[in-house]
Amino acid sequence: MIGELAALGAAICWTVSAVLYKEALLKANPLPANIVRCVYTSIVLVVCLAIIGKFGVLMDLSLHAVILTSVSGIVGLGFGDTLYMVSLKLMGIARAVPITCSYPLFNLLLAVVLAGEAVTLYVILGTVAIVLGIWLLSREEKETGTSEPQKKRLIRGVASALATAIFWSVSIAMINMAINLPETSSLDNALAINTIRVSAAAFFLLASTPITDRKCSFLKIHKKRLIALTSGGIVALAVGWFLLTFSFIHTPQSQAVPISSTTPLFATVSGIVFLHEKVAAREVVGSIMIVIGIFLIFTV
Repeated sequence: MIGELAALGAAICWTVSAVLYKEALLKANPLPANIVRCVYTSIVLVVCLAIIGKFGVLMDLSLHAVILTSVSGIVGLGFGDTLYMVSLKLMGIARAVPITCSYPLFNLLLAVVLAGEAVTLYVILGTVAIVLGIWLLSREEKETGTSEPQKKRLIRGVASALATAIFWSVSIAMINMAINLPETSSLDNALAINTIRVSAAAFFLLASTPITDRKCSFLKIHKKRLIALTSGGIVALAVGWFLLTFSFIHTPQSQAVPISSTTPLFATVSGIVFLHEKVAAREVVGSIMIVIGIFLIFTV
C-alpha cells in the first residue's frame, strides 16, 4: 500500500507544480524558467541531504547507477521539462498535462521494441483510448473562429507535449533501472538518486547557456516568478519525483506508473479552479480517456 500511496502523492505533487509553473510562465520564457527551477531545486536537495547526514550515500553509489541517473535527469528534466513548460505556456495545464502524461504509452512501446513484450487486447484498447484522448484535447471549437496564429500555437503546444511524453518515458525507464539495481534499492539511495538526477539536469542546462541563453535571461527573472518556479521545482522534483522513485522500491512499475499518471484528472480540476481556464466537455473526456488508456495498458 505504501508504494501505491507514494505514486498517488507524486501525481498530486505534479499537479500542484503545474499550477505554479503556469503562473510563472505568464511572463517568463520556458528555457530560462527551467534553468532557474533546476538550479535552485538541486541546491535545496543537496543541502537537505547534507543536513540529514546522508551526503555520504552519494559516494557509495556505483558508477553505473550515477550514469543512468544523470542521463535520466538530462533527458527528462533538461529536454523533457523544458518542452513541458513550452506546452503549458501555449495550451494551459488542462490540455498540456493530460497529453504529457501519455508517457506510459511510450514506455510500453520501448518495452515492445527493446524487450519484445507481448501486445495484448488491453494494450490495443488502451492505445486507442490514449490516442482518442489526445485527439480530443488537440481539437479547437469551430464556432470560436480560431485564427491561424491560434491554430499554429495549438499545434506547437500539442507537438511539445507529445515530445515531452517521449522524453519522460525514456527518463523514467532509466531511473527505474537505476533504483532497482541491487545496491540502490533503499530509501537513502532513492534520496541520493533523486538529488543526482536534478543536479545533473541543472549542470547540463547551465553549461549549455552560452548556446541556448546567451543573454543569461535566467538571471533576470522577477523575484515573484523565481519563488513560484523554485516552489514548483521543490514540489515536483524534490517531493514528487522522490515519491515516484520510492514507489518503485515497494511497487512494480506496472502498478506505480498508472497511479502516478492520474495527474490529468487533478490538472483539469486545478486548471478550472485555480487558473480559471475554460475547459470544454471534450477536454474533460479526453483527460479521462488518457487515464483509462494508461490503466488498460498496465492491466495484467
